[in-house]
Formats: sequence, structure tokens, C-alpha cells
Amino acid sequence: MNNAVSEWAESHFPLYTADSIYSLYCTSNFPMYTIHENVTLLIAIASGKGTLQVDDQTYELVEGSVMLLPAHSHAVLITNLLQPLHAYKLSIRTREQRTTLPESAMIRKSEVDSNPNIQFFPCEPVIVTHVEELYIHRFPASEARHVQNQIIFHQIILQLLERMEAKYAADEQPSMERSIAYLENHYSEKITREQLAAIAGVSRSHYSIQFKQLTGFSPNEYLSRLRVHRAKELLISGSGTLREIALKVGYKDEFYLSRRFKQHTGASPSSYSRRPFQRVAVLLTPYASHLLLLGLEPAVTISESSEYVKTNGLEPPQTMMFINTNCSAEQVNSVLLDTNIELIIAAKQHLHEYGLNPEHLRVIAPIVEISWMELGWKEHLRRIAHAVQRSEQAERWLAAFEEEERVARSLVQPSTMVNEIITIVVMKPEGLFVYGARNVGYVIYQSLGLKPPELIGQEIKRLGDQFHSVSIEISELADYAGSRLLVVMFPDEKGSTAHTEVIFKSPYWSRLPAVQRNCVHLLDRDEWVPYNPVSIRLQLQRAVDLFTSNQ
Repeated sequence: MNNAVSEWAESHFPLYTADSIYSLYCTSNFPMYTIHENVTLLIAIASGKGTLQVDDQTYELVEGSVMLLPAHSHAVLITNLLQPLHAYKLSIRTREQRTTLPESAMIRKSEVDSNPNIQFFPCEPVIVTHVEELYIHRFPASEARHVQNQIIFHQIILQLLERMEAKYAADEQPSMERSIAYLENHYSEKITREQLAAIAGVSRSHYSIQFKQLTGFSPNEYLSRLRVHRAKELLISGSGTLREIALKVGYKDEFYLSRRFKQHTGASPSSYSRRPFQRVAVLLTPYASHLLLLGLEPAVTISESSEYVKTNGLEPPQTMMFINTNCSAEQVNSVLLDTNIELIIAAKQHLHEYGLNPEHLRVIAPIVEISWMELGWKEHLRRIAHAVQRSEQAERWLAAFEEEERVARSLVQPSTMVNEIITIVVMKPEGLFVYGARNVGYVIYQSLGLKPPELIGQEIKRLGDQFHSVSIEISELADYAGSRLLVVMFPDEKGSTAHTEVIFKSPYWSRLPAVQRNCVHLLDRDEWVPYNPVSIRLQLQRAVDLFTSNQ
């Protein structure tokens, strides 16, 4: 009996080890961090905002976000220049147990170390706290601390495994919502009603009924709208021939696309790309002001505030509908459908920030994505104008504005300002910033050609319109302070600017040459910060008045 062999094979899991841990800071000086290692990596976001780009996928990162990257992943960590990113990078390895195992034993794979898929957990502050503690005590002074590190490390592994198991269970749970999401993400592939019904966990006939109750469309109508609207996006951007577009959106050839296109729009694809739009929706007011400048009032603006951008010299909006970004995605979709929106203009980062899924919005109307931080306001205007067939108006306005810039420089250049270094200091409840080439910085440094502090000038030269600002400590003020300071104060959520008193009463502030010479100008946030053509033009006029009246 002692030689009896069990009918069950023993299973053994590998052991986890923490290979290394690093603290990463992404700032305006080093806005990107490239990741390519041959081990599994845990990226934990301690503070700030940014994105992680892996292949063609972009993940929005905020404080508390956690990502598990498989070995050999090529990724780039990119900071939000306004809120610099602080992350920890923990390398995870596994090794087999060293004890002699029975011949029948099976070595099981590690779910954390062997999983080929990226795991993204948007809000896991407990895991981030554990990783931070590991970093602080990465050089244990005692064996007791070493054992404590081992416990914390395995708590992290346990939490990851629990989150992954919960995620897999949710992914496998049949639901109508999951089938709709599948359709939105795979519309260019061959999809059958049977597939979608299986994902939803209902019969084929019942699926169609439930689908229409949830979306207002039949599955076929929904699929056609997704494909045709994506084709419209590609036509607007000029991305390929009609045949190439047809294949990209899931149609077998350009003739089938043309038939479907005409059914939906009443026009051929070739005539659509030259068609002016009348009912356009935008996300956030800066893009709304671009449209107004082009003589097209947005039908819908989705924004944080109903306070509209100043429309000096323009007809104020008459019929525009406002939707607050606090509204649910379902409410936003409902309003856009009810107002028969023909085109949606938005930045991808804003869509994700406010929980609006581009794939879900595409069934309503085609989406033209205009990058926010990657482009300056002039390029915003040009791309929006191209999308709505108003490029000539945009170029005429830009030519007139560039003449205004030339005149403004001629007025300011004779003054002593051209020899001064101008620093733009912005005080917010969350911290102290020095502005670069956007907002008021565009007018000061690019329109008027005045001198920025050396460190800011280096970043403007390197990043151009992408350089928004740099976050600094009070003790760093002297490194950026010029002979003249422009100060913008942001109030807190209660409207108070009491947080600025800490700065104004600091010896670091009082010792600045500009402060001692009384060369500090307080600028109104609402007048100097908005970043759109109308506001930039007004800021140029104000800057000329400011610098020519202080001689």
C-alpha cells in the first residue's frame, strides 16, 4: 500500500520574486519614458496624469492606476505637462521550486508572469501604496524589514491575481452590453447574429428584440451606421482610396460601400467629402469658438461650464445646446441623436477623461479627433476648418491675425521690454507653475517675440506648441524668475485665492528681483488663459496695451 500511486497528479506553482523597483518622474524636461524589458512589469501611478502607449493602444493614467505589462512589451510613458507623472516600476520574475518534485507533478504557469495580455486597473490605490512602501524600504536595514517586504510583495501579487480573476469572470459573463461593446470594437470584421446572441446569452430572435430596446436600432442598422460613419471619418481625413476605405470598415469592395453609403446619406462617398456640415457637436468650448470663427454655430457643445467663450466681433451663439460633462454617456448620446448631429469634433484625451467612448459615439455620427495637447491653436483651427469644408475662411483669418502680430511686434519692439526676461507664473490650489508656449505664453513669447527664462526657452525650442507649463516648488522660483513677472491666480473650488498667500509671503518670493523692482503684473485668469483664436487675438491686444503703457 505504501507504493500506491495517487490517481491525481500534484500541481505546483512557481515562486514569485521582486527583481527590481524604480521611481520614475516624467516632467516637461523629460515628458516621455520608454519601456522595453524582458521581464513582467508592474507600473503603479503615485501622482499626476499621463498616458501609456503600447503598440496602437493608449491607456489614460491617473493617480492610483496600475498596469501589468508582459515581458518584452514596447511601451512609452507620457506625462501630462500640467500634472507631471510620478510612477513606480516593479519588475516581477518567477522561478521553479527547488525541492525535488514527483515525476507526475505538473508545473503550473503563473497568471501574473505568463499572461500575454496587458492588464489595466484604473483605480487601485491600495496596490500603489504597497508598491510605494516597497520602494521606500528597498534596502532593508534588518531581516525583520526584509521579511515584511516579502509579505508586502506577495500581498501585491495576491491583489493582482484577485483583480484578474474578477475581471475574467466579468468578461465571461453573458450580457447585452458586452455584445454591443463587441460589435462596436469589431465592426470591421465578419460578425453574425448568432455570435452576438451567444455573447449576450440569449436566443437569436430574442437578441434582436432586446438590442432594439436598448439602442433604438436593429443589429444590422447599428452595424451599418458604425461602418458608414467610420467611412465618413476616413473620407474627411483623406485616408486612402474608396476601395481601401471599404476594406477598412468591413465591406467587400467600394461598390458595396457606395450602396450602403447612399442608403444612409442619400449621397455618394465622393460627393460627401465635399459637403459642408450644418449640425456639428463639439467637446469643450475651445473647439466651439473655432467653429464660430468659421461662421458655423455648434448645434451642441459638451463642456464643464455653460459660460461661453467671449465672442468679441462675432455673432454670439443663438441656438446652441449645452450639455454638461457631468451628464451620463447615455444622456449625451440621447441629446446628440435627438439633435441629428452630423459630425462630432473632440480630442481623444477629452473623450476618455469624461467617460465618453468613441466607439459608442460613432453610431450617432462620425468623429473627427483633433488632438489637444499635441497641436497648437492654429493647427486646431486648420484641422477643424478642413473637416467642415471651411479652410479658405481659416486661412484668411490666420493671414489677418499674422498681420496683427507683425503690427503688435513693431509697437512693442521699440520699448525696453525687448531686453527684459518675462516669466509667467501661475498659482493654482494644487501647485505653482511656470507657463510655456500655450495660453498667455503663446502671445508673449511667440506673437511678440519677448524673452522667456532660459529654462522655459529651452523647452519651447524643444517642444514648441506642446509645451504647456512646468510644475515647480517655491524654492525653484529664482531659477525661472525674469526681470518682469506676469502672475495668474486660479481660485479653489470655493472661489478663494488664499492659497496664494503662502507664496506671496514666502522669502523666496520677496527676494525675486522683479518683486523688489515692483515689476509684477497680476493678470485676470478669464482674460489671459483661454486658448482659442478669439481669446488669443484679445490677449494680443491686451499685451500690447500692457507693455506700451508701462514705459
